[in-house]
Amino acid sequence: MKSAKSLVLALALALPLGFTSVGAIAADAAHGHEASVDALELNAGQKWVTDAPLRQGMEKIHKATTKTLEAAHGGKLNVAQYDAYAEDVNTQFTYIVQNCKLEPQADAQLHILLGSIMSGIEVVRGKEAGQDRELGIVKIAQSMNAYGKHFDHAGWKTIDVAH
Repeated sequence: MKSAKSLVLALALALPLGFTSVGAIAADAAHGHEASVDALELNAGQKWVTDAPLRQGMEKIHKATTKTLEAAHGGKLNVAQYDAYAEDVNTQFTYIVQNCKLEPQADAQLHILLGSIMSGIEVVRGKEAGQDRELGIVKIAQSMNAYGKHFDHAGWKTIDVAH
């Protein structure tokens, strides 16, 4: 299975050059920098429209993150459990990238969010030297919260990232 970075890079290369935010994610990923959810914008003050594959994938990431974050905060996760969580999130990330079809402006915003999730996955996998794996789960939880603020997903609940 391809890594999250490979999927985003491949997707970025496949899209038209007019999507500068997607290009920025690819550049950030290539240089080891993370995309920031702070760059997300609303659609003229409204949340972006979602589709069923996006909602399905995000719900599964949300569920896994909520469950795993509590255990991580309690110091109850071992390396295998962090790896399993990263694989679960990566599976949903891949599903979203392969199946989600949004209008171009919403898609560009989604790619900012996906870059942040990808960065979190890399930290959870232990690929970012000097960063505790728990911080990757927190980053993914923050990305989930940013998703809920910027994308229309009925019933979406904010994840409490405090411990």
